[in-house]
Amino acid sequence: MTTHHTKPRRGMRRGIYVLPALFTVGNVFCGWLSLDLAVKGDYQWAAILVFVAAFLDGLDGRVARMTNTTSAFGEQLDSLADVVSFGMAPAFLVYRWGLVEFERLGLVVSFLFLVCGACRLARFNVQVHVVDKRFFVGLPIPAAAGTLCSLIWIFPDPLPTRELRSVFLAVTILLSFLMVSTFRYRSFKDIDLRSRRSAILVPLVGLVLAAIFWQPAWSFGALLVTFSLSAPVAKLLTYLPTARARERRAADAAARVPSPGSPAPPP
Repeated sequence: MTTHHTKPRRGMRRGIYVLPALFTVGNVFCGWLSLDLAVKGDYQWAAILVFVAAFLDGLDGRVARMTNTTSAFGEQLDSLADVVSFGMAPAFLVYRWGLVEFERLGLVVSFLFLVCGACRLARFNVQVHVVDKRFFVGLPIPAAAGTLCSLIWIFPDPLPTRELRSVFLAVTILLSFLMVSTFRYRSFKDIDLRSRRSAILVPLVGLVLAAIFWQPAWSFGALLVTFSLSAPVAKLLTYLPTARARERRAADAAARVPSPGSPAPPP
């Protein structure tokens, strides 16, 4: 008895190739809606839509790998979508929400966020097959956009004082710098979920999901602010002397101090 292997129909195969692009188009659409809501003054939902765009952005690559339909076209389309959803939409949102009172300075700073985000994406595309996959070089643009939008989600009303607006002006500049910096951020792609050590992640992930369900704005804000500051703080800690190094220097200094009654060193 012979078995015949039927090939998938041509239309079905084309549909599989189109599927990841549909998620990417949904990503762009969320960014476009965020721009529209920012113009109308609905800053909270404009910020939430950036998170929806990030969710769709995470799905398109996974769907492409699961269906074995990755392509150079899909990668370029994804990068262009990210410029809109995680560059232009957050930059325009933070300008309308808190930086418009600074006039030209606010316009320049929000534009700086967009330009640095585009440069971050371009560098990622160039170095994607060169750098260590365990790390991101520079803050990823979805994380920078999420950090900015989570803060707007927490405080959706326009800031009442110039001092608070100045803080968010500085935050926008800092996130722009972190995107184009050379700080190494963990990508968490090296975590092996099949190892025994990964069992500890189960309650941790459950705790994070419960916190997001309970207070999504504050939970996303805490996670993203912590992630954004993790690389520069880790870099700063490498310059601080460790306890063992301090003990070694203290012992060396004590050894150089002459004991009472010992002959003085020659001049």
